[in-house]
Amino acid sequence: MKYVLMIGLDESDVPEEIALHGCGGWSAEMTRRDVVRGGVGLRPAAEATTVRVRGGDVLLTDGPFAETKDQIGGFTLIECDGIEEAVRIAAAHPVARYGSIEIRPVLEP
Repeated sequence: MKYVLMIGLDESDVPEEIALHGCGGWSAEMTRRDVVRGGVGLRPAAEATTVRVRGGDVLLTDGPFAETKDQIGGFTLIECDGIEEAVRIAAAHPVARYGSIEIRPVLEP
């Protein structure tokens, strides 16, 4: 089963170790276990552009889609046996200790 782990955090509250060195051994361990299928970190939400179409007009807004201090900082696509394993993988992610990891099943054809 495939899941997306959406990494949620308050960008102003990222520990220096994570900011400087990323997720440390987590990525290497998950790659070694052959569960990672892709993923990427994202630039700060302040650099986002949000697009909406209303009444045929394209509306652009500088910044993230939601007014909240917690933002999506990246995502990882994993493949594992089920939700229980996905929870264990997400709980091992370093951001889970100060942010949040949202797990979503992937729609597959």
